[in-house]
Amino acid sequence: MFLTISTRGDAAHPATDLGYLLHKHPHKAQKFSTSYGTAHVFYPEADDRRCTAALLLEVDTLALLRRGKGKGRGGAPDAALAQYVNDRPYAASSLLAVALSGVFSSAMKGTCHARPELPEQPRPLRIEVPALPARGGAELVRRLFQPLGWTVAAEPVALDAEFPEWGDSRYVRLVLESEVLTLAAALRHLYVLLPVLDDAKHYWVSSEEVDKLLRAGEGWLPGHPEQKLITSRYLSRRWSLTRQAMERLELVRLAEADDSEVEEIDNAVPEDTGADAEATEAEGNGADRTEAEGTGAEATRRGEADAGEAGPGERPAPLAVQRREAILAALRDHGASRVLDLGCGQGELVRELLKDVRFTEILGVDVSVRALTIASRRLRLDRMGERQASRVKLVQGSLAYTDNRLKGYDAAVLSEVIEHLDLPRLPALEYAVFGHARPRTALVTTPNVEYNVRWETLPAGHTRHGDHRFEWTREEFRAWAQAVAGRHGYTVRFAPVGPDDPEVGPPTQMAVFTIDTEKTEKEAKAA
Repeated sequence: MFLTISTRGDAAHPATDLGYLLHKHPHKAQKFSTSYGTAHVFYPEADDRRCTAALLLEVDTLALLRRGKGKGRGGAPDAALAQYVNDRPYAASSLLAVALSGVFSSAMKGTCHARPELPEQPRPLRIEVPALPARGGAELVRRLFQPLGWTVAAEPVALDAEFPEWGDSRYVRLVLESEVLTLAAALRHLYVLLPVLDDAKHYWVSSEEVDKLLRAGEGWLPGHPEQKLITSRYLSRRWSLTRQAMERLELVRLAEADDSEVEEIDNAVPEDTGADAEATEAEGNGADRTEAEGTGAEATRRGEADAGEAGPGERPAPLAVQRREAILAALRDHGASRVLDLGCGQGELVRELLKDVRFTEILGVDVSVRALTIASRRLRLDRMGERQASRVKLVQGSLAYTDNRLKGYDAAVLSEVIEHLDLPRLPALEYAVFGHARPRTALVTTPNVEYNVRWETLPAGHTRHGDHRFEWTREEFRAWAQAVAGRHGYTVRFAPVGPDDPEVGPPTQMAVFTIDTEKTEKEAKAA
C-alpha cells in the first residue's frame, strides 16, 4: 500500500522543507520495521519548487494472519481463503495509518527541533492514495475530508476495466489538495479517516483507542458534521467506547463554547473520587461534617451538616438527607412520575427515586463525565435488572443549552445547582429549563447565605463551597424565582429545608414552580 505527500515552494521557502517536517532526509531512502511488515520512505522528487515524499508499506501477510488469529480483515472466519487472499497488502487501511503514525510521529505531533517555526505554517499540500477502500463510496470520502479544508478528488475504481458493466469497486483513487492546512493536521486527518473509510481495523480495539482518537482529532473532530460516524467506525462500532468518546467530545465542545478548559467544565467531582465510588456515603456512616468542611463539589451531595431537629441523644439527619426527603415529598405531592434530575452529580437523588415505584422514568443529566461514571457505578447500572434499568437513564448535557431530550417530563429538579453557575449564565439555564423543556413542576434548592453565620467552622464572608459563584439571601432568591415564574407562565411557592431559624431562616431554601395552566391557556388563545 502506498501514499504520497507533495508540496510546492520557491527559493525563499523551498519545498524541501518537507524533509525537516517529516524528519526524513530528501536524499535518502529509509526503511522501518512495523508489526506487520516494513515501511519505506523515499522522495521521488525533491527540489526548491516541488518535493514529494512517498510512504510504501510492504505487508507481511503471514504476520498478519498469525496475529489476526482468524479475526478481522485478512482473517475473516466466513471464508478460509480470505485469510490468504485479500486486499490488505494493497489498499490503504489501518495498517497504513499505524505505519503513518509510527514513521512520522514527530510530524504528527507538530514538532521540529531543527526548524521550530515550520510546523505551525500552513503550506500547499497534495496527498495521493492510489487505492483507498471506501465503504460509503466517493460521496462519503468528500463528506469526511471537505469540511476539514481539503479539495477532494475521489475517483471510483472499476471492478474490471475490461468489463465496465460490472460497475465500480468499493475502492477510490484519492487526491487531496489544500493551501490552508499544516502538515501535522493533514497527517492526523489521514490517521483517523483511513481506517474510518475502510470501516475495519487489523487489531483489537481497546479503551486506549478512545485516547488515540481524541489526540488525533484535537482541533477538528469535535466540530465535524460526521463526528458520530467517524467515532463509531474508528472504534469498530463498539458501543461502550463510542459513547465514552462522544461524551468526552461533548465536553470539548462545551469548553470551546464557554472559552474555558475541559477541566473547568468536568469539575463536579475531584479526580480521585472514582477510587472510592463504591464507598458508603458520609450520611450513611454517621459522618459529622458541615457543608463548609466538605471536599468535592456540592453537586455530589455527599454528607453535609447535621442541621435537623433531634431529641436528646439523637443525631439529627444530615442536611443532604433532609433536602432529598423534601424533594421527594414535593414530587409525590405533585403526582410526578417522569422526573428529570438536572445536575445529578453522583446519582444520590436518582438512587432515592429508584426506590419508589411511582417514579416510572428518571433521567439524570450532568455536564461531568466523571460524575456520571461514578453515578453509574454507584447505581450498579450494569448489574441492574431489566425492569429497573428501563426506568433510569444517565446522559451528559449542559443546562446552559436547550436540549430536546428534556422535554415532556412531569418534573425537573435542580438541587444545589444554580449557585455553581456564574450569574451571567443564569438566563441561559432559565430559558433551557423553564422556556424550552417546560416541565409541569420544577424544584430548585439553593443555600440560604443568611444561615451561614450558624456554621461555626465557616469563616465570615466565605461561601459554603469553593465552587459556589454566589449564595443568595431569602429575599434575593424569592426575587429571582418570582421573576422566572412571571416570564415563563409558572406560579411559585417557597419552602424551608432544614431547621427554620427565626432570625436567619433555614439552611436551604426551595422554590416549587408549577405551570400556571390558566395563564398558559389564555396566552394560547390570544395567540
